[in-house]
Amino acid sequence: MASKKDTTAKKAAKKKKLYEKEIIDIIVANGLFIIKDIFAFYTKLKSAQFYNLKLEKSECILKAIDDNKVKTCHSQKKKWFESENATLQIALYKLNCSEYDREKISINYNKNDNTNVNSKELTPKEIKDISKELEDEF
Repeated sequence: MASKKDTTAKKAAKKKKLYEKEIIDIIVANGLFIIKDIFAFYTKLKSAQFYNLKLEKSECILKAIDDNKVKTCHSQKKKWFESENATLQIALYKLNCSEYDREKISINYNKNDNTNVNSKELTPKEIKDISKELEDEF
């Protein structure tokens, strides 16, 4: 015979699964992206109860939220692709292009390297002059 503790734990697990399923349905139906938005649509559970049950760690709930984000991003990118608006098309290109291409079209590209901030790039003439000076010294 199952103990009272086992029965209570099973009921709690069953109730948690029910909450999880209902929350996933709410997420899908309303296109939610953020966990805290769940509580505006799902009133059977307060936020404290949700976190006490550790539902914020539920892979199914996190996947439903992530799926909404991916679908929305894809939909938005498709609209940008089909748009005649050059700004949207550039934004889409920047999201999809290589780092090299992004550097080439960027106005304020900051290359992270270990060059001296105070050093300047030398022109070919300056390089020749320095080379000549070095040759003359030796």
